[in-house]
Amino acid sequence: VATGSKFSGIVCNDDDFESLAVKCGKVSGDLAHPLPFAPEFFCSEFESKVADMKNSVKNRANAQSSCAAQFVYNHIDDEWKEKGGKWLHVDMAGPSTHDSGRGTGYGVGLLVSLVEELNK
Repeated sequence: VATGSKFSGIVCNDDDFESLAVKCGKVSGDLAHPLPFAPEFFCSEFESKVADMKNSVKNRANAQSSCAAQFVYNHIDDEWKEKGGKWLHVDMAGPSTHDSGRGTGYGVGLLVSLVEELNK
Protein backbone atom coordinates (compact mmCIF):
# COMPACT_ATOMS: atom_id res chain seq x y z
CA VAL A 1 0.00 0.00 0.00
CA ALA A 2 1.77 3.06 -1.32
CA THR A 3 0.34 5.60 1.13
CA GLY A 4 0.35 3.64 4.39
CA SER A 5 -2.49 3.17 6.83
CA LYS A 6 -3.61 6.80 7.32
CA PHE A 7 -3.95 8.07 3.72
CA SER A 8 -5.72 6.69 0.69
CA GLY A 9 -4.05 7.03 -2.66
CA ILE A 10 -6.14 8.91 -5.21
CA VAL A 11 -5.80 8.85 -8.97
CA CYS A 12 -7.67 11.46 -11.00
CA ASN A 13 -7.82 12.72 -14.58
CA ASP A 14 -8.48 16.33 -13.53
CA ASP A 15 -6.12 18.46 -11.41
CA ASP A 16 -8.89 20.60 -9.90
CA PHE A 17 -10.96 17.57 -8.94
CA GLU A 18 -7.87 15.93 -7.47
CA SER A 19 -7.17 19.06 -5.38
CA LEU A 20 -10.78 19.09 -4.21
CA ALA A 21 -10.49 15.45 -3.10
CA VAL A 22 -7.33 16.24 -1.09
CA LYS A 23 -9.10 19.25 0.50
CA CYS A 24 -12.16 17.16 1.33
CA GLY A 25 -9.91 14.52 2.86
CA LYS A 26 -8.45 17.11 5.20
CA VAL A 27 -11.90 18.45 6.11
CA SER A 28 -13.38 14.99 6.74
CA GLY A 29 -10.34 13.40 8.35
CA ASP A 30 -10.23 10.77 5.59
CA LEU A 31 -6.83 11.85 4.31
CA ALA A 32 -5.98 11.37 0.63
CA HIS A 33 -2.76 11.79 -1.33
CA PRO A 34 -2.42 11.96 -5.14
CA LEU A 35 -0.76 9.16 -7.10
CA PRO A 36 0.30 9.40 -10.75
CA PHE A 37 -2.33 9.30 -13.49
CA ALA A 38 -0.26 8.57 -16.57
CA PRO A 39 -2.05 6.45 -19.18
CA GLU A 40 0.93 6.87 -21.50
CA PHE A 41 3.02 4.85 -19.00
CA PHE A 42 0.49 2.41 -17.59
CA CYS A 43 -1.79 1.29 -20.46
CA SER A 44 0.84 -1.07 -21.85
CA GLU A 45 0.85 -2.97 -18.52
CA PHE A 46 -2.42 -4.64 -19.53
CA GLU A 47 -1.57 -5.77 -23.06
CA SER A 48 -2.66 -9.30 -23.87
CA LYS A 49 -2.19 -11.61 -26.83
CA VAL A 50 -5.56 -13.32 -26.27
CA ALA A 51 -7.88 -10.64 -24.84
CA ASP A 52 -8.65 -6.92 -25.04
CA MET A 53 -6.57 -6.55 -21.90
CA LYS A 54 -5.44 -8.65 -18.98
CA ASN A 55 -6.37 -8.01 -15.35
CA SER A 56 -2.79 -8.06 -14.10
CA VAL A 57 0.25 -5.88 -14.57
CA LYS A 58 3.30 -7.09 -16.46
CA ASN A 59 5.74 -5.44 -14.07
CA ARG A 60 4.82 -5.88 -10.37
CA ALA A 61 7.23 -3.05 -9.47
CA ASN A 62 5.49 -0.51 -11.73
CA ALA A 63 3.19 1.62 -9.53
CA GLN A 64 0.57 -1.04 -8.82
CA SER A 65 -1.95 1.36 -7.26
CA SER A 66 -1.76 3.69 -10.27
CA CYS A 67 -1.97 0.70 -12.60
CA ALA A 68 -5.06 -0.61 -10.80
CA ALA A 69 -6.69 2.79 -11.26
CA GLN A 70 -5.66 2.76 -14.92
CA PHE A 71 -7.35 -0.64 -15.34
CA VAL A 72 -10.61 0.87 -14.06
CA TYR A 73 -10.18 3.98 -16.23
CA ASN A 74 -9.68 1.78 -19.30
CA HIS A 75 -13.27 0.56 -18.85
CA ILE A 76 -14.88 4.01 -18.74
CA ASP A 77 -16.76 4.95 -21.89
CA ASP A 78 -14.46 6.77 -24.36
CA GLU A 79 -17.19 9.21 -25.39
CA TRP A 80 -17.61 10.31 -21.77
CA LYS A 81 -13.85 10.81 -21.43
CA GLU A 82 -13.71 12.80 -24.69
CA LYS A 83 -16.43 15.12 -23.36
CA GLY A 84 -14.17 15.96 -20.41
CA GLY A 85 -15.78 13.69 -17.83
CA LYS A 86 -13.99 13.88 -14.50
CA TRP A 87 -12.99 10.69 -12.76
CA LEU A 88 -11.51 9.85 -9.36
CA HIS A 89 -10.29 6.51 -8.06
CA VAL A 90 -9.74 6.16 -4.31
CA ASP A 91 -7.36 3.34 -3.32
CA MET A 92 -8.34 2.89 0.30
CA ALA A 93 -6.74 -0.48 1.01
CA GLY A 94 -4.49 0.96 3.72
CA PRO A 95 -6.83 3.10 5.82
CA SER A 96 -9.99 0.99 5.38
CA THR A 97 -8.99 -1.80 7.76
CA HIS A 98 -7.96 -1.57 11.40
CA ASP A 99 -5.13 -3.75 12.75
CA SER A 100 -7.82 -5.93 14.33
CA GLY A 101 -9.12 -6.75 10.85
CA ARG A 102 -12.31 -4.75 11.31
CA GLY A 103 -13.34 -1.96 8.98
CA THR A 104 -12.55 1.63 9.92
CA GLY A 105 -15.33 3.37 8.00
CA TYR A 106 -12.71 5.19 5.95
CA GLY A 107 -14.12 6.82 2.86
CA VAL A 108 -17.60 7.69 4.11
CA GLY A 109 -16.55 11.14 5.31
CA LEU A 110 -14.48 11.74 2.18
CA LEU A 111 -17.39 10.85 -0.08
CA VAL A 112 -19.88 12.97 1.88
CA SER A 113 -17.51 15.94 1.84
CA LEU A 114 -16.94 15.56 -1.93
CA VAL A 115 -20.67 15.35 -2.67
CA GLU A 116 -21.34 18.42 -0.51
CA GLU A 117 -18.62 20.41 -2.31
CA LEU A 118 -19.79 19.32 -5.77
CA ASN A 119 -23.36 20.34 -4.98
CA LYS A 120 -22.46 23.92 -3.97
